[in-house]
Amino acid sequence: MAVKIRLKRMGANKKPFYRVVVADSRASRDGRFIEEIGYYDPLKDPADIKIDAEKAQKWLSTGAAPTDTVRALLKKTGIIE
Repeated sequence: MAVKIRLKRMGANKKPFYRVVVADSRASRDGRFIEEIGYYDPLKDPADIKIDAEKAQKWLSTGAAPTDTVRALLKKTGIIE
């Protein structure tokens, strides 16, 4: 099973809010997920990013692959280099 760390879109139309989740790569974008590890709100200035560093490190060490956007968020929060 290929596991990815990716964004799950929430919020109203034209008002996005994202949750950072760990999910099977075959699951749909907003579908079933394994664990929620944080959130990202791009509408605030500056953008509000909160990711649980311990959970993220645990999943990265077990082989979960972050998407490009989540990788950028993890770098911005200092979880990965």
